Amino acid sequence: MFIIGQFFASLAVLFSMLFKVIYFLLVIRIVLSWFQVSPFSEPVNILYRVTDPILLPLRKLPLQVGMIDFSPVVAFVLLTFIDHFAVGVLQQLAYRFGA
Repeated sequence: MFIIGQFFASLAVLFSMLFKVIYFLLVIRIVLSWFQVSPFSEPVNILYRVTDPILLPLRKLPLQVGMIDFSPVVAFVLLTFIDHFAVGVLQQLAYRFGA
């Protein structure tokens, strides 16, 4: 049972790190939106392909006030909720299995 507990603990750390990377990529995309950047450059294109599945569904909602788009803020809130929920569940499973 200890091995299963360690597996769940490792998954919790992995998910936590994955969410931190997604947060970081969203911040980079927000900062890049303030500047005129070519969307055809390869790093920007990769960044858009990674963050678009998160932001595009939220952009369909009326979250824009004037020229300010609040969809990244909602994305941060949703990602934080999912992060805490998923990592919390995995940590509880790790604890129950003796890690």
